[in-house]
Amino acid sequence: MKIESVDFFYLSMPEVLDIGDGSQDALLVRVRAGGYEGWGECEASPLTSIASYVCPMSHSACKPLKYSVEGKSIDDVSDIRRISTLVHENSLDLLQADHTLSGIDIALWDLLGKKLNEPVYHLLGYKRAFPKLPYASQLFGDTPEETYQKAKQTNAAGYKAVKFGWGPFGKNGIEKDIAHLKAAREGMGNDAFLMIDAGTVWGEAVTAAQERLAALREVNTFWFEEPFINGALSPYKELSNSNPKVPLAGGEGCNNFVQAQAMIDYSGVSYIQIDAGRIGGITTAKRVADLATSRNVTYVNHTFTSHLALSASLQSYAGIEKDFISEYPVELKSLAQEIGKEKILPDSDGYIHLPDKPGLGIEVDKEACRNYLVDVEIKVKGKALYYMPEL
Repeated sequence: MKIESVDFFYLSMPEVLDIGDGSQDALLVRVRAGGYEGWGECEASPLTSIASYVCPMSHSACKPLKYSVEGKSIDDVSDIRRISTLVHENSLDLLQADHTLSGIDIALWDLLGKKLNEPVYHLLGYKRAFPKLPYASQLFGDTPEETYQKAKQTNAAGYKAVKFGWGPFGKNGIEKDIAHLKAAREGMGNDAFLMIDAGTVWGEAVTAAQERLAALREVNTFWFEEPFINGALSPYKELSNSNPKVPLAGGEGCNNFVQAQAMIDYSGVSYIQIDAGRIGGITTAKRVADLATSRNVTYVNHTFTSHLALSASLQSYAGIEKDFISEYPVELKSLAQEIGKEKILPDSDGYIHLPDKPGLGIEVDKEACRNYLVDVEIKVKGKALYYMPEL
């Protein structure tokens, strides 16, 4: 069968706030072929990503993504990998390409899984999907008291792991940061896994991060995430060699395999966090998971949006039993909550399980999504290159 259409749907909350919350807007991708329909989600700027799919060609290595996708065959997994290769060849200089490809690739895996009546993780070669322990991923409170209350509520909700990130951390002095760390640990209790995400706040400044290591160690931080900008290999490596030792995590900003490979091989991270909605989809995410296993680095999904995106992010390492930790956003805006009809919820033991259904196992709630649609039209020289398709 051949790809008949690739449609993009820009969704947004009525107001998008200047906070580190990626669930405020979304770009859904629908691919149709042979009577089947697959869905994916890009973790990227919606308007920019739509433009990269339809933009005029600039030169031979800067073509719109549609050049490599529309009309192509999609009968088995080799076709998905071939399309990924084509995009990288034809859109090499189009810097948004991997973000846009991510949603398309995810949708293709979903579509093929439905056609073959198999969950995506089976198509990736895994015999089973192991349960994952979700960490309740959320922002720091504005004050240590708010962080404590959030931690206490998370613990009461039954989560055995939590991550606090972004917000005021790293911006108001070391004493305030230490107060937030102690509040998080006190609220969660001593037995919970506690992760801390600095949200790249120090750029490449190693000293500022080193000054927090003792406090991070004191509250038994499971990992210290993104103290620096993505790709800052030398600062990451220097911090990983500093004392006291605190395991480092990073990689969510990687938007291609080579960047992730560099993080795994040269940054000293113990945990590589990959977002299937950014790195080029499930195809590339699986390559990274395989590499991480060979390098004895733990693979972790990154996702802060819908349960459609959550399912996609889990597929690439579903069959790796030792990599048991999973990001699980708990502060989603209504937009992200309502995208999927099904939800991946913790069981009585606190673990989550991938749906044992064809494709991603998440049905898009079209009626709910219509409430968030953004009407977009892109014109060049008076010709409409994109207009809102029928959902």
